[in-house]
Amino acid sequence: MTENQQIARQNAELVQEVTADFLARQQSRRALELKWQLCQNYLAGNQYVDVTPRQTVEETEKPYGWSFRGVYNNIAPVIESRLAKLSRVRPKLIVRPATDEESDLRSAELASNLLAATADRICLSDVVERATVLSETYGTAFYQILWNPRTGKTVGIADGKSVKEGDVAVLALSPFEIYPDSLTAESLAEVKSLIHAKAVSVETIAQQYGKKVEGKGVDVYTLTDATLALQGEKRKEEEGKVLLIERYERESEAYPNGRLVVVAGDTLLYSGDLPYENGEDGQRDFPFVRQTALLYAGNFFGTSMIGRLIPLQRAYNAVKNRKHELLNRLANGVLTVEDGSVDTDDLLEDGLAPGKVVVYRQGSNPPAFLAGESFPKAFAEEEERLAAEFMQISGVSEISRNSQTPLRVTSGTALQLLIEQEENRISMTADAEKRAIVAVGKQILRLIRSFAGKQRIMRCGGTGKRVQMYYFSESDLTSDDVAIDAETELSSSPAQVRSMILELLSANLLTDEKGKLSAATRKKLLRTMGYGTLADGGDLSELHVARASEENLLLRTKEVAAEEYDDHDLHVVEHTRYLLSEQPGEEEKARIIAHVRKHKAFNAGGNYGE
Repeated sequence: MTENQQIARQNAELVQEVTADFLARQQSRRALELKWQLCQNYLAGNQYVDVTPRQTVEETEKPYGWSFRGVYNNIAPVIESRLAKLSRVRPKLIVRPATDEESDLRSAELASNLLAATADRICLSDVVERATVLSETYGTAFYQILWNPRTGKTVGIADGKSVKEGDVAVLALSPFEIYPDSLTAESLAEVKSLIHAKAVSVETIAQQYGKKVEGKGVDVYTLTDATLALQGEKRKEEEGKVLLIERYERESEAYPNGRLVVVAGDTLLYSGDLPYENGEDGQRDFPFVRQTALLYAGNFFGTSMIGRLIPLQRAYNAVKNRKHELLNRLANGVLTVEDGSVDTDDLLEDGLAPGKVVVYRQGSNPPAFLAGESFPKAFAEEEERLAAEFMQISGVSEISRNSQTPLRVTSGTALQLLIEQEENRISMTADAEKRAIVAVGKQILRLIRSFAGKQRIMRCGGTGKRVQMYYFSESDLTSDDVAIDAETELSSSPAQVRSMILELLSANLLTDEKGKLSAATRKKLLRTMGYGTLADGGDLSELHVARASEENLLLRTKEVAAEEYDDHDLHVVEHTRYLLSEQPGEEEKARIIAHVRKHKAFNAGGNYGE
């Protein structure tokens, strides 16, 4: 056997191993996928489906042809209310410095600005919104943090094609695509290997991996290739696509940098180290972050509020439908007819219409309505009880769901207490979302640091609508300790925040002993209240400091003139701080000292800008 034949045989065995591993994981969590499909159907209003003995989700049949099958969806407004509250959870991420050294402080400030600029550029808020919708529907969602070398600014031309500098990409994934090696692991850190499976077009495979594979039908729910069908059936096939399986493995003795194996159909596309140094202390880790709606002890996947509400929704639909059936019988009546006394076909077609002449056989009893049926009180009581249970289990009161206050609650204090209790019920989900956003921020910074190279430039919004240019390299990003700048309170609207600040000002809790408000405090208050442009409009000091920082970067490679309009005292302080903290080389140090002398000359009355 030649070397090429041996490699081909090993590749084929690896493809079979990965495919068999995927099928085993898929089969082990089949029950979970059926629950997710149920949750999706009930949220969409398709509420007469259930899991069949064939392990599929199908619509159930009516008990009678005349039975009412109305849907009175109480689940959708509950989830919409939760999503509306969770939409406020968009915390601002900052990077804490590794030490209190000036260089680390500057590195943390740079990383914070880069993180904010990247989040805006890739629309991270929209990705978080999509992931939150997925987690509320299925109980779990995932973020995939990647480095896309085909995006970013063009840095050159190679072989007639544009070469991009690359950029971070963050995707929101549904739990249908993620297969851990253990369903009892309670976090991603406990998972030893993870499979990401998705339906991909053959054109995408050819573009990314340079290999041609045969496209086959893929079930969008079970992600089963037509050649790997578990149940012998396929629903909603997507033709021209192939099942792409990515298996991520943590570091081991055999693979100290971990391993990634990518398979499409019967073709091995890639086998090698984990692609990114995105873990702690430069380790290679999975490029995924998990977000759960409600934790489920002893399980990798979380649970959704929809799963808890499905039994109540079924009972509520049943009560409402039986109620309407009874009302229909009371309104239209139920006829009793002696056998052979009338033309029953005629009665079935028109009933007892007003003015209708009913001909019945002589000597028989005429048609009559069945008497004695009345509307029972139990229907109304059961309907009210089920509506109250919806609020009790979901934690969403009529204040949020219906924009109405409870009938028996008139006190403002009592209403505020109800709102606080409702916020407490959703706080666990909000905290899980915050932790996921922080973890995503850490991986974004680590990818930027890994691919920044020797020198990279990034534009960030600055003070006074000024765009600041940041030149940095991988060595400038010394910290990835991402944290939340200010906790976003679910119950605090912008109007409530402003009211609280005004109350603090009225109580003189923010002023000094002379009753004055410092400039820094005034700026922070205006920004917190949403008036950041007013805070930055009248103060030039931040602009001068920003200009001095840009001059420090330019002085690395060339001389820079001091301008007459500079605030020379601020510039001297900023350049001196840079000299003491960064410890530049001799040539750069000489240029900075010469530049500082120019500023001092301006202060002394000379003109040495050139």
